[in-house]
Amino acid sequence: MTDAKTLAYINMYAILGTLENLCQLDSEAAALIADRKPITIGLEVKDGPSATITFKNGKCRMDQGVSDCDIKLPFSSCEKFNGMIDGTVTPIPSKGFIHIKFLLSTFTKLTDILTKYMRPSEEDLKDEKFFEISTSLLFYTVSVAISQIANNDEIGKFTADHIVDGDIRFSIKNGPKATIRCKNHHLVTIKQDTDEPRAIMEFGSMELAHQLFDGKVNAIAKIGEGAITMHGMINMLDNMNRLLDRVSLYLA
Repeated sequence: MTDAKTLAYINMYAILGTLENLCQLDSEAAALIADRKPITIGLEVKDGPSATITFKNGKCRMDQGVSDCDIKLPFSSCEKFNGMIDGTVTPIPSKGFIHIKFLLSTFTKLTDILTKYMRPSEEDLKDEKFFEISTSLLFYTVSVAISQIANNDEIGKFTADHIVDGDIRFSIKNGPKATIRCKNHHLVTIKQDTDEPRAIMEFGSMELAHQLFDGKVNAIAKIGEGAITMHGMINMLDNMNRLLDRVSLYLA
């Protein structure tokens, strides 16, 4: 079972939040916003998440909350926002109609590029560069989704109640790293490494990580084979695995 509110938090911070990494890793995406004045989009969901996305000098940054922005997209419910993400709802700006061209052209092109990496064809994955970017973007999405599920999903919150304070290093060998930080049973994902992890979960290769994100291999089996290495606080790692199981349901 999944719920619309948790999915909205995942869509906001894990899916749209990955635009930050897309513009770092993909030259086409960066070029789309390289030679234009800075612009911000505010997305506000009633009884749900809100965020401001800033595009500036070929880079993208997401911040929680909406204050001042050039374009504002309000959503009356989590279901409406989720509909925008799956393409069944067209949002209407409450502010910034003069920037509608950016929304319909540049922003749409960026999300289309992201979708191509997030739901790649077998043919695209044959290209080594594409494969590495796709796997990295999936990794960042999953890492943020872990925290959103822990903080919003009822089963996820029960799991988070059993996680002690501290950092979990979540990583791919020779690839991207993230920190899952727990404090008072609330989880935050930081898209960089931690110096003092209490627990470590590392996938042995980019290939393995992609197969796991696609649901093509079993994590427990790969742990048994040593392809996924885990060190440190067993309590944290056991509950991380439970949260990862929930991620697969929401991102399916």
